[in-house]
Amino acid sequence: MNKPGRLICLMMFAVIMPVTAAAAEATFDPFQRLLTQYLTESTTTEGGLVSAFDYEAALASSQTDGLLANQRDRLADFDTGTLDGEAESVAFWLNAYNFFMIDQILTERPDGELVDSVWDYGGRVNPFVDSVFDREKFLIDGQVYSLNQMEKDILLGEDYADKGWKDARVHFAVNCASVGCPPLRDVVYTADNLEGLLAENTRRAFATERHLEIKGDTLHVTELFKWYEGDFVEASGSRKAFIEKWADSALADRIEGTSELTFIEYDWSLNKPANFPTFR
Repeated sequence: MNKPGRLICLMMFAVIMPVTAAAAEATFDPFQRLLTQYLTESTTTEGGLVSAFDYEAALASSQTDGLLANQRDRLADFDTGTLDGEAESVAFWLNAYNFFMIDQILTERPDGELVDSVWDYGGRVNPFVDSVFDREKFLIDGQVYSLNQMEKDILLGEDYADKGWKDARVHFAVNCASVGCPPLRDVVYTADNLEGLLAENTRRAFATERHLEIKGDTLHVTELFKWYEGDFVEASGSRKAFIEKWADSALADRIEGTSELTFIEYDWSLNKPANFPTFR
């Protein structure tokens, strides 16, 4: 190829790549608007993070139904084959999971009322009904997914593991609309902010008592470390080693001195402001 031809190809590549990445990010513009308007973050005294989504305020707005429908349509039509690389792909599926969880809460309200917990939809209370995590009802690129498929089969699945994309810190980025879950963030994930937010989310979760607390020589941690032990062991060799790696240095030193590990009971209450002392 002559020099002018090579130059044209390089210019086209330089234009196409940013446009592709921008398109993936712009896909979540309606979700970002919802987060900006109704998601509140608060820093704890220890530097941890809590957040709450104001579902009541969202339902009171005449714009919410349109934003939800717009976001659903964008995901239904999005071509996942255009996702470019690890960061863009992981960011996309994190956003999809978090959006559809919020969408579920806002749109499926038994007797017109918000649920008190995601388990009100079935699973634990009614074992004959699929839980919200197992329902295959969320349309992306013409295919229907469940929340568990997005998290466990894609983000934490074998394909991403084989590619070297599996990251146990995802457990601190997906949000199950519950008080006990690591907090939802007020920005959508992008290829550019993904690494920084995954590190920050994990570090700040460990600085929040509902996720980690040290009493004497016992390390109390979120039940995520019981349910997903394999992911953390695969990542760092042990659950404790994972925590020490991603906690801030002062906390990591304290964790190193513990000899027992136990679990903090998960709070499945809806992550609305009234369920957090910080926001009351």
